[in-house]
Order: sequence, then structure tokens, then C-alpha cells
Amino acid sequence: MSEKKELLQVQALTKTFQLSSKQQKLEKTKEKVRTAVDHLSFTAYEGEIFGLLGPNGAGKTTTLRLLSTLIRPNSGDALVDGFSVVKEPDQVRSRIGFLTSELKLEDCFTPNYLFDFFADLHGVAPSVRKERKAALFARFGIDKFAEVKVANLSTGMKQKISLVVSIVHDPDIIIFDEPTNGLDVITAKVVTDFLEELKHEGKTILVSTHIFSLIEKLCDRVGIIISGKMILCDTLENVCGGMSLEDRFFEIYKETVGDEE
Repeated sequence: MSEKKELLQVQALTKTFQLSSKQQKLEKTKEKVRTAVDHLSFTAYEGEIFGLLGPNGAGKTTTLRLLSTLIRPNSGDALVDGFSVVKEPDQVRSRIGFLTSELKLEDCFTPNYLFDFFADLHGVAPSVRKERKAALFARFGIDKFAEVKVANLSTGMKQKISLVVSIVHDPDIIIFDEPTNGLDVITAKVVTDFLEELKHEGKTILVSTHIFSLIEKLCDRVGIIISGKMILCDTLENVCGGMSLEDRFFEIYKETVGDEE
């Protein structure tokens, strides 16, 4: 059996932010620089779902923003299908899909318009666009709402549209930040089922979440991130060691925070 290709290689990524005097006052701290991601390294392989698990403020979203070239690291790098997020951001963007809660759909636009807009951004040929739109709209039940303005759509439908436009160009690497956050159970299942379908197509999927059940249901491997550092990264089975993921996480969290204190 041939080894799986390493499609994502994260190499000692580090990102710091300056804290304003107002932030220092609000957080009751004297530190002027906050390290959000601290020499983070991990690898994700072709045809797998990798889960990045950690509490709020652990650095998960900052990591995804770095990998998506939305912000630049202070040091370190990441290779996306062999291309550097630092030196070759355009090549990286053409190979990834990024779904985040920060993707705000303008209320005045329709799903049809948004799909075409993002297809144009990615240079998708008109014939390919038409076929892909028909398949994805039917798959998620968007076709019935194709000409309805975003302002008049449900939260679940907006999330489906966000997902669809993020993969309009059929990327090999898909990055999802809290993909089921705020969704009802029906819509959440539609999304998780689709992620599993993408995996079986050979896509590499990186999911960031703090929801244990989502990691247990979907992920082949998991990285536990606390205070910007990768504490443990392995197969789900090896990370859990016979425990539930929730129990194992809190055991690790207590050990890590205890060491810091």
C-alpha cells in the first residue's frame, strides 16, 4: 500500500498580536504582545479529515487564517500541496476552500449571484460553473431558493450557501472553522455527511472545533491545541487511549494548564 500524500505541512507557525492600551485595560494585563500561535507544527494527509481541537482562544481560528493566507505569520511557514503560504499565497488560495463564520453574505444578493461571483473570482469556466452549481444547489436544497435574497433566508440556508461558495472551484484542501456552529441538528447532519463524502473523494479536510462529538464522528486524526501550542497530535484512537475524547481532553488540559501555572 502506497503512503498517503502530505497535502498540508505546518512548520513552526508563529503569530503574535500587539495589544492596545485599551485591550490591556480590559484584560487587566500589562503584556503588550499576545502570542496567538506558538511554533505550531502538524501534517494533514490526502483523503483524511484532521480535527484541530481546543478551547475558545486557543489559537484555532488564527491558525486557519494563517493557512488561508488571510494573515501572515511572524515566523514559520506552511506548505499547501507544496506551495508556501508565505512565498506563494496566490497558489495556495487556488487550492483551498475556506469556510468561516467571518464570511458574511450580503443581504441584497441571491445564491445564484453569489455562486457566479465566487466562480468568477476563481476563474471557473462557464460550462463547469453551470454543472457544478446545478449539482451543489440540488445537493443542499438551494435550488428552490436560488433567486431569494440572502436577507430572507434561514440561518441554516445561509450556512449551506457559504459552504457551497467556498468550494465553488472544487479545491483539494478544504478548511472549515466551526462548520456546524449555530446550526440546527438537521442542517448540521447535512454538513457533516457532506464532509464525509468529500473525504471519500480524496479531499483533505481540516476542521477546527471545540465540539468533541464532531471530532469523534468525523476525524481520522486530531491535534489538541492549547494557548497556541500543539500539545498532542495523533490518530483519534491513540489520542484517546481508551478514554472518551472529552475525558482525555480535560486530562490533557489540566496537565498543561497546571504546568503553565
